Amino acid sequence: MILIARAPARINLGGDGTDLPAYYERHGGSVVSATISYYVYTILTPGPSHDVQIISADPRALCHKSACDDLLWSDDLRLPKAITYHFNLCEGLTVFLASQVPPGTGLGSSGSVAVAMIKALAFWCGLDLGPRQVAELACYIEIEKMAMPVGKQDQYAAAFGGLNCIEFSRDGVSVEPLRVSPETHDALERGLMLFFTGGSRQSSTILQRQKQASQQGDGDTVRALETIKEIGLEIRAALEEGNLDVFGKLLHQSWMEKRHLTEGITNPFLDQCYQTARDCGALGGKVTGAGGGGFLLLYCPEDCQKAVVDAMTTLGLQYWPFSLDAKGVQVMEAVSWSRQHAPHHVSLVMEGSRVGAGE
Repeated sequence: MILIARAPARINLGGDGTDLPAYYERHGGSVVSATISYYVYTILTPGPSHDVQIISADPRALCHKSACDDLLWSDDLRLPKAITYHFNLCEGLTVFLASQVPPGTGLGSSGSVAVAMIKALAFWCGLDLGPRQVAELACYIEIEKMAMPVGKQDQYAAAFGGLNCIEFSRDGVSVEPLRVSPETHDALERGLMLFFTGGSRQSSTILQRQKQASQQGDGDTVRALETIKEIGLEIRAALEEGNLDVFGKLLHQSWMEKRHLTEGITNPFLDQCYQTARDCGALGGKVTGAGGGGFLLLYCPEDCQKAVVDAMTTLGLQYWPFSLDAKGVQVMEAVSWSRQHAPHHVSLVMEGSRVGAGE
């Protein structure tokens, strides 16, 4: 008896920061996002007695929940705790979480965890939720119930998969696949490079500062986000036109704007790495996610890539090859167990909407 679901990590190519509600509810947001071939897995198996046990591949995180007892939960498992509580599972179940990317490194792993868990737990309860339903519930739990200062792009990117323009407004979220030729898609995939800087960071601190600046109407922050959004739309156009040299230069312009959004987005070491990559031939790049550490994403012509890899390795960075993912969240395997009917206590209702099978 086993069920395995997975959700991909993501890279942001344009529109960084405009998916935060504090900004898009006033001005509208738009990001260009792509999912990649690194994944978060949720594995469900029947557990002993009536306990729900959650185990993470990260040895710092372990929790055990009795059916009627409150949880003793480490900070590393606050999000899985909230998701499990939302489903209100009171039957024997073991949930195992594993990620191919380190947490807090800017590849949207928390959104991927939420999406993979929701897809798996809903399926376990007899609900085969579609990508929009999964993304909406993940956003509801992270942003509304947990009050996390995060945006919505990670959940939608992980749920839908692919290379998309995702737009945000008070009225909702739209996901539109980019119209790129197979040749452009393959060339983009070959030109993108990912390097692990060896560190993680608390993105919530950076995002909280950006959220407060947007809410307070800070002119510099709002103007920078407007510019980043405009560059993001130009990035979409460049990709759909197949002009990857322009894409690389726009990626650089966007990073130059983003690094001034708030304190902590970059540091002298990250600036050194990025400038070295540029000196070796990379056309553009950025620190992934909120910034401050994690991965350095670059776009580089193929004939310059060896020089970039050699230079980044000398600086202590690790090259992480990847391909683009097109599928998003999915149940990988469900073997030898009788599907459970959704119990009456499972709550999939959010303010203003209902999430259920077939919607």
